[in-house]
Amino acid sequence: MLLTEKMKGDIFSPSEKGIVRYMFEQRENIQGKTAKQIAKETYTHPSTLIRVAKKLGYNGWVELRNIFLEEIDYLNSHFNHIDANYPFSEQDNVMTIANKMAVLNQMTISDTLSLINNDELQKATDLLNQAEEIKIFSLNNNLDICHDFKSQMVRIGKKVNLCTVDQGYEAASCNSNTCAIVISYTGETSGIIGLLPMLRKKGTPIIALTSIGDNTLTTYADCIFRITTREKLYSKIGSFSSNDSISFLLDLLYGCVFSRNYRNNLEYKIRISKYYDHRKSSNEVMQEGNHDNV
Repeated sequence: MLLTEKMKGDIFSPSEKGIVRYMFEQRENIQGKTAKQIAKETYTHPSTLIRVAKKLGYNGWVELRNIFLEEIDYLNSHFNHIDANYPFSEQDNVMTIANKMAVLNQMTISDTLSLINNDELQKATDLLNQAEEIKIFSLNNNLDICHDFKSQMVRIGKKVNLCTVDQGYEAASCNSNTCAIVISYTGETSGIIGLLPMLRKKGTPIIALTSIGDNTLTTYADCIFRITTREKLYSKIGSFSSNDSISFLLDLLYGCVFSRNYRNNLEYKIRISKYYDHRKSSNEVMQEGNHDNV
């Protein structure tokens, strides 16, 4: 759940609500302000700010302030001109819809890229590269997106299993040589969350693809990648943005694994494809050349 959503909960005393209201009103202006300064401006005591932070799951005011500002910065960026839930209107013609969908896709990729952490990406690449088997756990609609990732990984000799049935048994058969990719937009999907204790028991590293903010999935994950978080759960035309974000993250993970053994992976992929792929095309762009120098 987003911090800004948590802050709207009915968990605060009247004086604490004053602090929360002040934060939403001032937003970026609280940058650098101490608890003492804000307490003075809100006619409260510094301990009130600490109580607010504690109720929201943080150690103190500075941590709460920094997380709040990071989230506000994220929510203010990239999606200023289009609504991910309703990217086009009833009045739009087909070419207007086409252009708006293209803009949404571009914004989604840029947004997702801004959320990627170098250390997390390096660690995830190591885990996937070292794994004897990669298992992907998610709801069926997300697993459909993963077929291309599986196909790409198989073509460089990596074993990938999309766990579509008996996910509990699939989790139970994991071990430390398995790497689990767990995809959940909310991070709270009951059927997926129920698998996490078993994966931890089996010593299986978990790469999470989930929304920004704290959720159950992030507490179990070894690496966390954030899906662009702009969509409502169901009040929307479609899951365009979240689907594009997941696809981009999976393409990125594949690309990083490929790069770890670039030349060997490329030679293997072309050699096997040349053996099995006998398609012909009159289009010069598609025609295959000589790969002897690869």
